[in-house]
Amino acid sequence: MVKSLAEMLIKVKALKFGDFILSSGKRSNVYVDIKTACTYPDVLKTIAKEISKLISDVEFDKIACIELGAVPIAVAVAIELGKPYVIFRKEKKGYGLGGDRIGEVKKGERFVIIEDVVTTGKSITSVAKRVEESGGIVKCLVTVVDREEASIPNLRSLIKLSDLLKLKDFINSSESN
Repeated sequence: MVKSLAEMLIKVKALKFGDFILSSGKRSNVYVDIKTACTYPDVLKTIAKEISKLISDVEFDKIACIELGAVPIAVAVAIELGKPYVIFRKEKKGYGLGGDRIGEVKKGERFVIIEDVVTTGKSITSVAKRVEESGGIVKCLVTVVDREEASIPNLRSLIKLSDLLKLKDFINSSESN
């Protein structure tokens, strides 16, 4: 099924080649646009089902993500599994109710954290840190695409990090189509 997910992502043109600045600030000749891919219901549904399978052996209470790219994925997985979720903001907002999140983190709650694409791991580790600072327990980190950058092996040694696709496999699939 993961191979068909790669094919689906290629079909909706989620893999782009050119000169890009990533959210990490790094420059790349490859961009993986999971945000736009998730606007296609069949792609989003497939991602949610595959993540649900990937974490089926993890005992957890809630899902967490950071805005914006992982939000539809976290919502779709939450619906698939009947679990609540928390959305962390990149920055604390200074209006309305304020705060750095939508949803609650209670002491002792166990979390799976979802990200769309991981390059340096900065965003996903930011969420993990904030969950833990709020009394939650991070059980697993999940990403749709791992770009396999240098910091990820370090992240893998700290906590279980699982991914649906690796960038090299995704690129290999696009070249065979």
